Amino acid sequence: MEHNHRMELQYDGTGLHGWARQDGLPTVEGSLELALRTVLGFTPEVQVAGRTDAGVHARRQVASLHLPDDVDLGQLRASLNALTPPGIAVVAIVPVSSGFDARRDAIGRRYRYYLSTDSVASPFWSRYSWHTPGGLDVDRLRATAAAVAGRHDFTAFTPTETEHVFFERLVTHCVWRRAAGLPAAVPAGAGGSAPGGCGAGTLYLEIEAEAFLRHMVRTLVGTMLEVARGRRSLDDFRRLLRGAAREEAGPTAPAHGLFLWDVMYGHRR
Repeated sequence: MEHNHRMELQYDGTGLHGWARQDGLPTVEGSLELALRTVLGFTPEVQVAGRTDAGVHARRQVASLHLPDDVDLGQLRASLNALTPPGIAVVAIVPVSSGFDARRDAIGRRYRYYLSTDSVASPFWSRYSWHTPGGLDVDRLRATAAAVAGRHDFTAFTPTETEHVFFERLVTHCVWRRAAGLPAAVPAGAGGSAPGGCGAGTLYLEIEAEAFLRHMVRTLVGTMLEVARGRRSLDDFRRLLRGAAREEAGPTAPAHGLFLWDVMYGHRR
């Protein structure tokens, strides 16, 4: 007999080719399936809340899978953490209702994109933020986030070659904030860390929607920075949100600054 379970994971996307299994390449799904097969003797089907791209990190990823009723969940978690790469952590495995599907039942997904405009990149944080030195207008940056909130056509912010058919998405939350508590590069002779533990130029975009298009957050960030640096007007940015072509938007920001931050469900199952 088998029962449905919810698995919660975290992973550092550095060196991983995303969530989805790819022959001959290290991925989260491939590593997890190999570990499950080693422990259980078979590979259960895994449904995941969000299929992250190569290099993208996850603070909270959620998956659902059926496991034998007699499996020791604590021992299984320990075994999976021993058998998967050190950048992948299985945080919890708990029984849930038979109908729970980690992907279908998610009512929202929240991402964060971190960037640093400081002149020197922190060696402790450089794997997790886009170092793009130089001044930017934070008020203009925040205005772009305000423009993104709501329902828009995001065709300009996803690759032209795509499996998507519908490009409208409802963004329920979008804001740029100053980051705090991150290790920072300390200027020579400063004798201490920067205020809040991170460089004054460290910011993050927090964005939430029911679902996202591929590269949507990263292309939004790349285009937002063009506005914040005066290379594109805010009115032109708003025009892109009405369904312009991909080539009219800005560059796609690097993957290593992006985190799947949280997955929301209507209630715990």
